[in-house]
Amino acid sequence: MGAVMELSLQNQWIDDVVVIRCEGRIAVGAEIKSLQAEFEKLTELTKKMVLNLGEVSFLDSVGLGALVRQFGRLRSEGGDLKLCQVSPFLQQVLKVTNLLRIFAIYGSEAEAIKAFSKGPEFREDTFLTSRARIVCIDPSNDLLAYLSALLKGSGYEAITTRNPSDALLLVRVTRPQVLICGPGIQTNESAMKAFTEIIPKLQLLHIPSDFSTGEAGQAGIDLVNRVRSLLPSQQ
Repeated sequence: MGAVMELSLQNQWIDDVVVIRCEGRIAVGAEIKSLQAEFEKLTELTKKMVLNLGEVSFLDSVGLGALVRQFGRLRSEGGDLKLCQVSPFLQQVLKVTNLLRIFAIYGSEAEAIKAFSKGPEFREDTFLTSRARIVCIDPSNDLLAYLSALLKGSGYEAITTRNPSDALLLVRVTRPQVLICGPGIQTNESAMKAFTEIIPKLQLLHIPSDFSTGEAGQAGIDLVNRVRSLLPSQQ
């Protein structure tokens, strides 16, 4: 028997805004697939979404990446994703990962819905000055979205790709200080060998296998600390 999904979703329309109420865990696996399916279905109907996270008990790195990706998609299409009733736990996750710079957060659904009438908020480009260039590679779009937002929020220039040959080209062309390899690429022995040979002084950072499923805030703090330890001259 498969694992029981620990995320329930309900949506309600208020004019052209859809409110999605989440209860449970937003985590890699069935929960993320369910949320992404809901996003896909609703994005065809509206570009204005409010995510009520008041009953969310856990958010992992891939889950947060999924929210970042949906935010980016809606913004690119002239819409927005607003968060409301965010618990103190999730507020802290967004704070320590510097993602409060991206998301607009409201105390209630009504406040979030009303905010759409004020027009778009300029938030996503309020990042810090870049300290160093970092290339990230992993097959997961959601993980890459999380890494990109996390690193940019911490003051780094982040370039992401899912493709090993593209990663090699990016490393050659952009000359990053660090190459971050996600769990999904580390089993590709030929790619990993090529990465170590292309630039001898390139710092390779391997993300642990439990990064995707760990609590997003702590996972993010640990990763940024590892990056900083590799780039002492950038501090």
